[in-house]
Amino acid sequence: MDAPVLHTLAERADLLWADEGNIDAFLAPAAGEPAHALLFFSGAAAPRPETSDVVAVLPEILRAFAGRLRGAIVAPGAEAGLKGRFQVHVTPSLCVTRGGEPVAVLPKILDWSDYLERIEAALQPQATILSEAKTPKTVFTFSQGVNR
Repeated sequence: MDAPVLHTLAERADLLWADEGNIDAFLAPAAGEPAHALLFFSGAAAPRPETSDVVAVLPEILRAFAGRLRGAIVAPGAEAGLKGRFQVHVTPSLCVTRGGEPVAVLPKILDWSDYLERIEAALQPQATILSEAKTPKTVFTFSQGVNR
């Protein structure tokens, strides 16, 4: 992903660049701002074909949820440090937060109806905060030389 594309997206959609230094301030809504935010993890360091698709659809998502959702692009240099906090394991991903907590992660590119349905569910008061996995989902073991 070409960084100028992200800069153009930030300008056209009026998105903040979020990093470790300002993300908590961004996620704490000011008076009158929605409690929910949408963070874009572009994976700019190792771009994938889906990244351009998410860049194209992100402004439309924010328009569809205007007044209910604020948006930010996670700065490429901050992604590695913030992915774990927001349960992002694949890039590109969009992460819906309530306050400073993730309530949904939408990896890669989805159908428009899936975005609408999943984001709407994440905006509901009863949406569950995503919790960190306590154990690995997959465990790899290796053995040294096998005697036959």
